[in-house]
Amino acid sequence: MRILWLKTELLHPVDKGGKIRTYHMLKQLRREHHITYLTLDDGESADARRLADEYCQELVCVPHHTRAKFSSGFYAELAGNLVSPLPYAIKKYQSAQMMREVAELTRGGAFDMLVCDFLTPSINVPSRIECATVLFQHNVEAMIWKRHYQVQSNPLKKAYLYDQWRKTHAFERATCRRFDHVIAVSREDREIMRSEYGIAEVSDVPTGVDTDYFRPDRREPRDAHNLVFTGSMDWLPNQDAIHYFTEQILPLIKRAVPGVTLTIVGRNPYPSLVELSRRDSSIVVTGRVDDVRPYIDRAAAYVVPIRIGGGTRLKIYEAMAMEKPVVSTTIGAEGLPVRDGTEIILADAPEAFADAVVRVLTDADYAAKFSVRAATAVRENFGWDKVAQSFVEGCRRAQVTHGVPTGELLQTSAARAE
Repeated sequence: MRILWLKTELLHPVDKGGKIRTYHMLKQLRREHHITYLTLDDGESADARRLADEYCQELVCVPHHTRAKFSSGFYAELAGNLVSPLPYAIKKYQSAQMMREVAELTRGGAFDMLVCDFLTPSINVPSRIECATVLFQHNVEAMIWKRHYQVQSNPLKKAYLYDQWRKTHAFERATCRRFDHVIAVSREDREIMRSEYGIAEVSDVPTGVDTDYFRPDRREPRDAHNLVFTGSMDWLPNQDAIHYFTEQILPLIKRAVPGVTLTIVGRNPYPSLVELSRRDSSIVVTGRVDDVRPYIDRAAAYVVPIRIGGGTRLKIYEAMAMEKPVVSTTIGAEGLPVRDGTEIILADAPEAFADAVVRVLTDADYAAKFSVRAATAVRENFGWDKVAQSFVEGCRRAQVTHGVPTGELLQTSAARAE
């Protein structure tokens, strides 16, 4: 297939979940298909453009500037978004130039498939496209905003988050319905989009992990009291997770294990987290690192205290492949075929989460059982080659349904169900 792949960023450095999933998917697809990668370019490095040939045969960049988070311009845009029908996370990526590029590139049957990677670049997809179209949904975006709204206690922030949830739900529903096929990253997300948005053509692909790359080194000295969390710290669900953990869970763990430490690995840590690490020596904030493996390798356990989110957490499979016991909230492990008490430990209340971590830190045999089972599960079942194969199957379905009226698709879907 000749695939036009739309994104709002280049993939290097490959340092967050969405980039990791796309990078490995495209590396697999590139072996048998021709990939043209069309992206917005916010002045990213020449290295990021040069390295793009790892995942595509052709790169097309459209200049586009977005405001840095926490800058005065960023807050001005947030305020201005109150009067926009579009959610802020979509509006900031709107580009007339990108829309013109999409229209020009797809004219005359130059491509067999257009893939819109994440909801954000979809604002730049013209209403009529000659080739089949796929929306690759790494999350149910409206669900993330809904969960933000639900856990927020500040009245002003809560009102703003409610507005973003409402706008995102409306935009996401309309957008899902105008693509030939939607690909989700979990069965749970697939069923939510099917029921919430009334779309018939939606499938799911499994989450993958590079099982050759993520293996324990065993040369790193293990710290029996160290916990680790990895993730982009400019992503709101990760920010909420660490705030929740440091405020409500870590103090409980310290009562039983006074020497416990937490290492937070991820780009763009928010200012109050950096300040917290300066005041509390038990909390280490690294910022962006070139390789997360040494930090996972040194830790005694991996924690995923996420309360907000959609899609699936690649970080869990990475930790499992590194043979680390994982303690997560139910939402943190949502969408992954892992079993509580077998490959992972799930706990939601602060007390239950703290108790689970304490047991892992103080009972080596108990922790080792999870490590072995988890590593075996990911190595046997979740390589990226299998993920790419499932993705191609979704693209083939989009080619079959391209141009078929929505009503007919819904009837076909109902007939299948019967």
